[in-house]
Amino acid sequence: MSSTSTTAQDKRLRDWAYLSKVAEAPCAPLAELVTELGPEDAAHVVRERALPPALAKPTASRRHLDTAEADLDLVQSLGGRLVTPDDDDWPAWRMLSFQSAAASGVRDAVAPLALWVLGGASVQELTHRAVAMVGTRAASGYGEHVTAEFTHDLAADGWTIVSGAAYGIDGAAHRAALAARGPTVAVLACGVDRCYPSGHGALLSQIARAGLVVSEYPPGTTPAKHRFLARNRLVAALSDAVVVVEAGWRSGARSTATWARNLGRPVMAVPGPVTALSSAGCHRMVRNQEATLVTSAAEIAEEAGRIGELAPASPMGLFELQPLDGLDLVSRQVHEALASAGGASERELAERSGLPVTQVRGALPMLEMEGLVRWEEDGWHRLRHRGRLR
Repeated sequence: MSSTSTTAQDKRLRDWAYLSKVAEAPCAPLAELVTELGPEDAAHVVRERALPPALAKPTASRRHLDTAEADLDLVQSLGGRLVTPDDDDWPAWRMLSFQSAAASGVRDAVAPLALWVLGGASVQELTHRAVAMVGTRAASGYGEHVTAEFTHDLAADGWTIVSGAAYGIDGAAHRAALAARGPTVAVLACGVDRCYPSGHGALLSQIARAGLVVSEYPPGTTPAKHRFLARNRLVAALSDAVVVVEAGWRSGARSTATWARNLGRPVMAVPGPVTALSSAGCHRMVRNQEATLVTSAAEIAEEAGRIGELAPASPMGLFELQPLDGLDLVSRQVHEALASAGGASERELAERSGLPVTQVRGALPMLEMEGLVRWEEDGWHRLRHRGRLR
C-alpha cells in the first residue's frame, strides 16, 4: 500500500473520529449527511459551517473541537481502535434494523456513526450469536443467582453475553460469562477510557481482554442519564434477543426491552416472587405481552436462536410423562379399580368401576400392553412402577 493511500485512509479515519464527537449521539441529521456525502465531505461541511438548518444547532457547540488525532492515539494506547462502516469488522447487518425502525417512526432509531472499541476481538464475529442480559442495579440474591446460572450455560454453549457493565444484573452477567470462559461485550454510556462505574474498573479490564468494551462516544465523554438511554439501543442492536432478569416498575432495563421490540429482537423476562418489587417490571412485561416468560438458558436459546434450536421438551424433569398420560377414560377407571395388592377378576373390576364387563375386557389388554397390569392365577394385578399412580 502506497504512502499516499495510507495517508488518505488516516485522514478518513480522523474524519470519522471528528464526526463521532461533533454532535451528541444519536443525531439523525448528521447520520443522513454522512450517508449522503461520505465522512470526508461531511466533516468538511461541518467544519466550514455550510450546514443545513437541521444540523446547525446540534453541531454549534462542538464543531470547533477537533481532537480526533488525540482521541485515536489515546484509544490505541489503551489497546483499542475506532471501528467504522468502512471496516470489514463493522456489524452492518446488526445496524440495518435501525432503518426499518426509523421508517416506522421510532424516535432516535439511528445507528452509531462509529464504535470506539477496547479489545482485540472482532465486533462482527463476537456479536454474530449474542444475547443481552440486563436488569436492575439493585439486584437481589435471587436475581444475581439466576443471572449467573443462565449466563454461564449460555456462554458455555457459545453465546456472547452483551450487557451494560452496571452494578447488579449487568455485572453478574459479565462475571458469569468470564467464569465460563465465554466472550462478553460491555456497552458503555461514556468514553471507553472512563471506568464507569468506578468499582468495575477491574471487571472492564477483564472484559476487554476476553471480549470487547464498546461505546459510540469518543474518549473523555462522561456518563449522563440521556447517554444511558441512548446506550440501551446499542445493547439491543448488538444482540439476537434481550433477557430482563429483574426490573422495577420504572427500570432502565425496560428501556432496553423497548428498543429490542423496536428493532425486531425477541424480548424475554425472568419471573420472580410476586411480592418482589425488583421483579415488578418483568411481571408487567409478561402480563402486557411485551415479553416471553423464560425459566432456563435452554428456553432463552430457543427464543434467540435460529430455526431448529429448541429447548428440551421437559426441562429439569418437571414435565415428565406420567404412567396414565394418554389413556382413555375407561382404561383409567379400570386401572383405578385394581387394588394396590391382590388380584381381581373381570367381573369384580366391573363392579368396582361401574363399567360393563365388555368394556373392562376391552381395556385390560391395552393396560397390559402399556405395562400397567398383569394376569396371574388369582386375577388381574396392578404392576408397581416407580412414579405410577397408586
